[in-house]
Amino acid sequence: MRRNKLIKSTLATILLAPAAAMAQVDTSDWNCEYCPFDEGYRADVEVGAGYVSEDAFRFGNGTGRDEKGAEAILNGEGRYLRDGTEMTWYAEDLGIDSRVLEFSAGKPGKFGIELGYREMPYRAFGDTVTPFSGNGEVLSLPAGWVRAGTTGAMTELASSLASHPIEKDRQILEFGANYLPSSKVRLFADYQRQQREGTSSMSGSFFTQGTYLPRPVDDYTDRFDAGIRYASGSFNIALAYYGSFYTNDVTSLTWDNAFTGFAGTDQGRLATEPDNEFQQFSISGAYRAEAWDTVIAFSLASGQGEQNADLLPYTINPTIPTPAILMTDIEGKVDTTNYGLTLTSRPHDRLNVRVSYRYDERDNKTPINQWSRVITDALDSGDVEPNIPYSFERGRLNLSGNFRLFDTLTIAGGYDRTDYDRDFSEVASQTEDNGWGKLRWRPTPYLEATLKGGASSREVDEYDTNVGLLFGQNPLMRKYNLADRDREYAEVGLFASLVNTPLSIGMTYLWAEDDFYNSELGLTEASEDRFTVDFNWAVGERSSMYLTAGSEAIESVQIGSETFAGPVWEASHDDDFSHYGGGFRIQTESESLDLTVDYTRSEGETEILFAGQAVATEPLPELESTMDSLRMVATYNVSRRLDINVSARWERFETEDWGLEGVAPDTIDTVLTMGASPYDYDVWVFGVGFTYRVGMDSEE
Repeated sequence: MRRNKLIKSTLATILLAPAAAMAQVDTSDWNCEYCPFDEGYRADVEVGAGYVSEDAFRFGNGTGRDEKGAEAILNGEGRYLRDGTEMTWYAEDLGIDSRVLEFSAGKPGKFGIELGYREMPYRAFGDTVTPFSGNGEVLSLPAGWVRAGTTGAMTELASSLASHPIEKDRQILEFGANYLPSSKVRLFADYQRQQREGTSSMSGSFFTQGTYLPRPVDDYTDRFDAGIRYASGSFNIALAYYGSFYTNDVTSLTWDNAFTGFAGTDQGRLATEPDNEFQQFSISGAYRAEAWDTVIAFSLASGQGEQNADLLPYTINPTIPTPAILMTDIEGKVDTTNYGLTLTSRPHDRLNVRVSYRYDERDNKTPINQWSRVITDALDSGDVEPNIPYSFERGRLNLSGNFRLFDTLTIAGGYDRTDYDRDFSEVASQTEDNGWGKLRWRPTPYLEATLKGGASSREVDEYDTNVGLLFGQNPLMRKYNLADRDREYAEVGLFASLVNTPLSIGMTYLWAEDDFYNSELGLTEASEDRFTVDFNWAVGERSSMYLTAGSEAIESVQIGSETFAGPVWEASHDDDFSHYGGGFRIQTESESLDLTVDYTRSEGETEILFAGQAVATEPLPELESTMDSLRMVATYNVSRRLDINVSARWERFETEDWGLEGVAPDTIDTVLTMGASPYDYDVWVFGVGFTYRVGMDSEE
């Protein structure tokens, strides 16, 4: 079955251009054994029942299966073709919260429409609790709440805790249409609405006392994409419009202070994401020349983002004397400019070259104003600071090519240069050069070896420490994306299909290393090692099996200081990941039974080690996680119209996370948490479905 068939306008433009030309071709005498041009209606409809063995909130993330019990199995797809007009529909998981519905209709080369609806559940924590309750933008503590200086002294906390899961549901509605008034012109328009509802977590504080809050989520984004495309011979051009409009129905969050605090700190208030919009117009096209099989493509886009949501007062605390907000909104405006030019050519039968340039500009035109700095609703710093309209320009030049030295050996290489210019940043100018080379050796149709390696160097101009000092940063600190860096990497691949056997093997190895050679504080070095191996065996005409395994190790070192002095401590961060698995498929000679089994196991481990002054003697515990996944699907063909499908899925997730384990709402004296715990689970999902085929195939 297809999944997520909805085609965005850019892809449809490419795919339907050939269809316009094919509309003028007489296909009446064509015959294809595997794709006959038959007419009529055909559909597969699956109806059945499933069962989830356990309540497992995190297992429902993406799947919609977070509760124990029975569920309906409703899937299907269908196709209708008559007189050149085609209609298709697709449905998946209609009985659970990850359902998908799609419909399309049209006449290829003439017109087409597409409709789609899908739901995407997000499940983070199902055991979170809080004493707060409320609707909309206000969270209140229960009547009779006794404030205290620490969580352990809150006498009403235990009796006031109520379940409040962290979860969101996303609904996506899509509509697309295209119309071809002639073989050279195509019009298209697409619309999408994404809506989210649920609860996320948000933290608020009063100076040294913090609280995790159940933040309501209720927002939506409307996206529009429309344009016209003209194609004639070797030339095509397209004009397009794109618009994105975000609306947040929860503009702020006000909550009661659970702690004993300063005067006027009975409540706090935080702003949420403001309403905003972005609109862009673009033109793109390409020209193909016969000389050297050359293609020249270009693109140009100009856009503008705006944010004009009403500003909140500096604080909700009436005891803090702050000036009035002189502006109703920030008058946020960002202009974007993007253009690119690409040339590909084949000057020789053995040589292909590519040259491209891309320019991106973000011009932040938000007015600069002076604002009082209220740290929390409990404290006014007394400082006046301006807002920072960050802007940048980025240009990237790319040169690449490949040359076939012999029938068995191909060499390739390339060079990239990227230049940055930034405003209001520690680094105003930055340049990165990257060069790479690749060898591809294929001595026989059954053996292929590849070797790729490269190096890059990023250099920055003088690091402006005054910008960092403005935000209280150590002048020796270097942000990893703004620091001088040398990178080296290499990758080896081997792929073999054994002669006269149904066996194939693939292996890859990657090594990379980063050196931040001018960073006294911050990230100083990082490395990565990754290895994978895959084995496939076609046991027979109807049976196959595979095995896969891999590992990855990521290491980094960071140097820090708790004062405005030099290095005081060092932290090494090691991540190790591994996976292995396999599976097989067996189909009987009569094709009446089809059995598929897949199993994978993934393991992850993180170790953080500290050394140096002012470091606790007890090391941080390791972070560990494992996941086992088993899938079994058996399909029995009762007749040409009826199949019986039996499925079983097992998934187990186990983790050791010291950041969550044993952390109750009152574990930390000055932080009121929601008591989230690691999301371990062990779940079986069983299903029995009946697939019935409607319609006749070409042989009936």
